[in-house]
Amino acid sequence: MDVDPPIPPTGTAPPTPPKGASPGLTSVAGDRHIRTDHLLKNLEQHAISGGFITAAAQVIKFGLNLGSMVVLARLLSPGDFGLVAMTGALMSVLRVFREGGLSTATIQKEGITQAQVSALFWINLVFGAVISLIGVALSPLVAWFYRDDRLIAITIYLSLSFLLGGSAVQHLALLNRQMRFQAIAVVEICSMAVGFLAGTVCALLGWGYWSLVGMQLSSSVVEMVLTWVASGWRPDFPRRRVGTKSLLHFGASMTFYVFLKRLAAGADVILLGRFYGADTVGFYSRGQVLLYRPMDQFITPFDTVFLPVLSRLQSQPERYKEVFLRVYGIIAMLSFPFAGLLLALSEPVVLALLGPKWASVVPIFAWLTIASLYIPLGYASMWLLTTQGRSRDLLIAGVAIPLLTILTAAAGIPYGAVGVAVASAIIGLLVRLPVQYHIVGRSGPVSAKDLYGVFLKHLPLYAAVTGATWLARHAVLSYAPLIQLVVGGLAGGLVAVAVVAAMPGLRQQAMFLLERLGRFFQKPAAEAV
Repeated sequence: MDVDPPIPPTGTAPPTPPKGASPGLTSVAGDRHIRTDHLLKNLEQHAISGGFITAAAQVIKFGLNLGSMVVLARLLSPGDFGLVAMTGALMSVLRVFREGGLSTATIQKEGITQAQVSALFWINLVFGAVISLIGVALSPLVAWFYRDDRLIAITIYLSLSFLLGGSAVQHLALLNRQMRFQAIAVVEICSMAVGFLAGTVCALLGWGYWSLVGMQLSSSVVEMVLTWVASGWRPDFPRRRVGTKSLLHFGASMTFYVFLKRLAAGADVILLGRFYGADTVGFYSRGQVLLYRPMDQFITPFDTVFLPVLSRLQSQPERYKEVFLRVYGIIAMLSFPFAGLLLALSEPVVLALLGPKWASVVPIFAWLTIASLYIPLGYASMWLLTTQGRSRDLLIAGVAIPLLTILTAAAGIPYGAVGVAVASAIIGLLVRLPVQYHIVGRSGPVSAKDLYGVFLKHLPLYAAVTGATWLARHAVLSYAPLIQLVVGGLAGGLVAVAVVAAMPGLRQQAMFLLERLGRFFQKPAAEAV
């Protein structure tokens, strides 16, 4: 999935502000773009409101993603998607260096100044320009590696996005710093909508894979412009000795961590593209998109809300454990039925959304759905390392998990795209998740036994939903895929509700979630936002 790892805290104590600056303020008194003291009065409410705003934005983004997937799958070929996906694997790795971890540094540092943010802006801009040039320079090598000369031009044009994105890194960081989640949501939704429109028009004009390139570039341009407008912040000219050394060190460690994650995440596409070509990657990448994008959007609101909450509970281990396990259980309660529905309905999902020409995606998607049992829980377990400031364990996990991911892709490569999906499902569930649980649970208030307890407690829910959905779908097997989706989805959903209601632990989780939702929607709009 595309969600980046949780942001490691700089430590249990707040960073020391620079001379002359108060915590939460810049050295320029009253700078409304950087100061954060106004958030401290009701920080928890800002966090919870931000989580619900982010969740609502994810629903809209999911609709846009689904719409673009359905429309473009009928206008373009598997090879078109494969070509852009192969280049995209490289773009994802290079994008790490565009940011250099400096957006995280701006968000976290309490006493940051206008001069420091301005310095980081110019550094990000230079990074973006350099990475764009590196992408252009690597384009012949990319074409040679994949044995397809069309990738030269694709790589060159997509490399322009690094320069565009580099100029908006600090503006977006400042929006996050001030918890302006509505503005961020508007930027993301508008840029996606424009990209979708541009890609669809280009595809209708017969531009083939260039439609996907145009979609990405137009989205990047709109995102850059809207981020500048929404932020309102403008950089000063760069100055020397403004105290950015510690920020650069923090950014370097974050860059290394995210680099390994992104490289591992793209290993399957890179290897499939090298040995099997664009068509195979096209089928595999559509299976990934069908599963991983909804999972990305599912976990993001939890990140927004609970990372700051858990960070504040480090000194209360019992309360920390209680809150974490409650949230962890809610994630399992929501993701396990989702995984069961998708496994039982894998064929009608693919045929209804992508169309009959994408039938080869069905077995790939079916095996990948098993990953939705462990990816959300594995990702959320990393909160234990980041919110406890366990940098050594974070480094171990940051090396071990990507290495396992790469080895998993290599193990499945001899058997094609389906083989990679099978390896991802089996090795991920039986090896990767236990390794992750061992690392994160060997110290701190939450143990590996606690994590396994949550996982195992929710397996009956997964089994019941999968079985009921499969039976319902097979009862209407002679009908159109859309009918199978509706009937199977309703049956699985009803069984999920029944199982949650029948199991006391799951019922308590559901009541807690509904109560919190009710409190949020009962507040006046102005207060909630």
